[in-house]
Amino acid sequence: MRIAVTGREGQVVRSLVERAARHPSVHVVALGRPQLDLTRPGTIAETIRAAKPDLVVSAAAYTAVDRAEDEPDLAFAINVTGAGAIAEAAATIGVPVLHLSTDYVFSGEGEQPYTEKDRTGPRSVYGQSKLDGELAVAAANARHLVLRTAWVYSPFGGNFVKTMLGLAESRDVVSVVSDQWGNPTSAFDIADGILQVAERLRMDATFDAYGTYHLAGTGDTSWSSFAREIFAQSRRNGGPYAQVRDILTAEYPTRATRPLNSRLATEKFFDVFGWRAPHWQPSLVPVIGMLTGRH
Repeated sequence: MRIAVTGREGQVVRSLVERAARHPSVHVVALGRPQLDLTRPGTIAETIRAAKPDLVVSAAAYTAVDRAEDEPDLAFAINVTGAGAIAEAAATIGVPVLHLSTDYVFSGEGEQPYTEKDRTGPRSVYGQSKLDGELAVAAANARHLVLRTAWVYSPFGGNFVKTMLGLAESRDVVSVVSDQWGNPTSAFDIADGILQVAERLRMDATFDAYGTYHLAGTGDTSWSSFAREIFAQSRRNGGPYAQVRDILTAEYPTRATRPLNSRLATEKFFDVFGWRAPHWQPSLVPVIGMLTGRH
């Protein structure tokens, strides 16, 4: 199977390329700027057609959550217009599109994990742009799979794990919010989930369970507890570590409002594709190992 994925340097893209190397029947083609530029929709259709994919993975996005509050036009251009153009390009050549989305499409109220049937209610420009992007993808390609995920980390790019380890290089104590809860998700696990979907599509010509799914790490925790686990694993590897001081979201104001509850229920994905991400703690081990030179 030939998979075209948008973006070249993103966490999921790089993880997918690495994981696909284990599957001789899968070839991943990463498409990025300048050939494919989501701010220039005219570059999208021809670039995707030339890649001759069996599946298009729409992974490139505007992800600067706080900056989006001041750059809404750019966020919507990439996350809505660009995402819709990718889905349309896939539809034009008769292939499905798998689009990555986020927990930020929800308001963050309550303490129960959100299911795919729960009401959305984004509280930030970024969240609204991703929700509108989901709708644009669905409208452009009937054979669409929207995968919402959360708290993504990897050895690549910028993410919470790398930020914590960087802070521990120069600080003995790090303050981290304790009242936001979610599912830490390794980008490697997202890649494995995508490959599971791709295999199902390859083997099942009658597959018709298109729509929205949640794909996130198993188990939930707070940001502060996540940080403690990062430092505990890093310390065991001889890497940097620090003490964690719990603070409330109100003590750490940000430009964009974050959901207090980012938990995602993943039963639907398991029921349809027969795969579930591992628990977030063991999934963290190889990433910490790579970042501390012990893997």
